[in-house]
Amino acid sequence: MRTSFQLFSVRLWLLPLLIFVLATPLWLHVWEPRMFLYINQLCLTVAAPVWTGLSLLGNGWGILGVTAPLLLRAPRLMWAWICAAPFAILFARLGKGFLVSPRPAAEVDNAQMRIVGEVLHNVSMPSGHTTTAFAVAAAIYFALTPEQRKRHWWILLLALGAGLSRIAVGAHWPGDVAVGISLGLLAGLLGNVLLAAVPPRCFAPTHWAMRLLALLVLGGVYFLATEELDFAENQPLQWLLASVALVSVFLFARRSASALRAS
Repeated sequence: MRTSFQLFSVRLWLLPLLIFVLATPLWLHVWEPRMFLYINQLCLTVAAPVWTGLSLLGNGWGILGVTAPLLLRAPRLMWAWICAAPFAILFARLGKGFLVSPRPAAEVDNAQMRIVGEVLHNVSMPSGHTTTAFAVAAAIYFALTPEQRKRHWWILLLALGAGLSRIAVGAHWPGDVAVGISLGLLAGLLGNVLLAAVPPRCFAPTHWAMRLLALLVLGGVYFLATEELDFAENQPLQWLLASVALVSVFLFARRSASALRAS
């Protein structure tokens, strides 16, 4: 297996930069607030819980719940997005820390837009949820074989839905989302570079790394079951994901114990 930056072609590494450049009119707000209002109003045709649910795909605890079955079915893919997560956090924190960027609610008459959840006014660029969603989706997608990618393009489509949801709930400008897509794709690619350095034995159910990951998922169960993650509308979905994650951890623990006894 190839390692480091040789994992992917140069064209693929240039994709995040290409998206960033093509989105220049968006993150420079050339078409704002008109474009934001158009997309936000267009999304009114879809019920708010759909958008808040998609937004949960950009929340770390939500992602742990969604991907928990990978503990059993494809641990390498779960580690792929875990490796990408630090890059996504770094990119989002740097952007929000250095850029003074008001959110739509601070510049647009709130009566003209749909706002779901808390009314946010500051630290808009980039969209952290979009960056996270695309980092996870890209990390998993590019960890697949080329043949598998043909059947799992919908992973990136889900991430796009998470990005669109940030406009639909009134939290971000289209430019914030576009930059989040670019940064998320880069984080996903970098995550695969780290993944290539992880020995295959780390994906075994008896390895301490997998057990540590299972404990992390168990922490996700707690937060999904007890905390309001971004939106009150997500509570039923959080309970469902907490149940899926709890069952996944239980089955993983049983498999780990069986493998240990057999060794």
